Amino acid sequence: MAVPLIQQIRVGAYVVGQKLRGNERYPLVLMLEPLFRCNLACSGCGKIDYPDSILNKRLTPQECFDAVDECGAPMVSIPGGEPLLHKEIKEIVDGIIARKKFVYLCTNALLLKKKLHLFTPSSYLTLSIHLDGLKDEHDHAVSQEGVFDRAVEAIKEAVDRGFRVTVNCTLFTNAEPDKVAAFFDYVSTLGTEGITVSPGYAYERAPVQDHFLSRRQTKDLFRDIFRMGKRRTQKWRFNQSSLFLDFLAGNQTYKCMPWGNPARNVFGWQKPCYLLGEGFVGSFKELMETTDWDAYGTGNYEKCANCMAHCGYEPTSVVDTVSHPLKALKVFMRGVDTETPMAEEISLEGQRPAEYVFEKQVKSFVDLPKGTEHTNQAKAS
Repeated sequence: MAVPLIQQIRVGAYVVGQKLRGNERYPLVLMLEPLFRCNLACSGCGKIDYPDSILNKRLTPQECFDAVDECGAPMVSIPGGEPLLHKEIKEIVDGIIARKKFVYLCTNALLLKKKLHLFTPSSYLTLSIHLDGLKDEHDHAVSQEGVFDRAVEAIKEAVDRGFRVTVNCTLFTNAEPDKVAAFFDYVSTLGTEGITVSPGYAYERAPVQDHFLSRRQTKDLFRDIFRMGKRRTQKWRFNQSSLFLDFLAGNQTYKCMPWGNPARNVFGWQKPCYLLGEGFVGSFKELMETTDWDAYGTGNYEKCANCMAHCGYEPTSVVDTVSHPLKALKVFMRGVDTETPMAEEISLEGQRPAEYVFEKQVKSFVDLPKGTEHTNQAKAS
């Protein structure tokens, strides 16, 4: 697990503190989306298919700081869209770091070399570069040639300048274990801190819907990948908990903790999670108190049936790691089990059917008079 010791200690202490206070639901990572606009149009993305009136919206630095302060999570991930398109991204990142939060700035790296001078290497700042495979696989995934080469060039530049750098990889149905293993081998030569990997989530607004893995496909895929990894002389490093990787291979029966990665974007605080938008509220407190958490998750809701994404299950694995450190250490030392029978799967028999409300919510935000967004969030909930 390629996570710096200071970050492990801070996050572990935070989790222990929450448990001692008797809190069952608390955030670990704030997913802060300051904009949806992007300079790519990936086929598996559900974040960019909005009218210009929404794509042109931006969170101000103060709105970002207010979200960080209100949420209180020790880590902040800044995805998008493409956050480097935000003209005030330096001020946003610097302000969050000044609050001693660990920032993961997620980027496709097309603008990174041009904007790298805006940032200062810090133990609190990680540049998370999105790559979905080697050159052919990645350029196909983002529907544009040359993106892989530019991203790798930016990674090397950032590493040379002393930045913490990770690679963020999302896998879909076209993932082939041998090619993924070769990709992990290559990434290990770039000097990055590690890899963040996750199966893609089936966004209902994604332009292509046959890309997404079922839970069984996810488990089989990761078992095949990790089996190949055990034969490598160079060990792959992941910027994730060992128990989350164990979960991906079907060895843990986890339920997601959607409150662990709450999302704040241009619409407000998104219910119930970063991936699934079924309502928006004006405050983090309202998000925590008014969301019917038991209505979501695998086994509870049809839209969650196949989800094994990191933003829902990494919080579960982190809490499990803090509660059972010896179990996590065993997986870390021995590697992910790829041979024994998989853990029992969650039954889908009692799940409620999907509700398709997002289009109505988006429509409620189109062409609203500036400054009225928050007053209309209740209507979109």
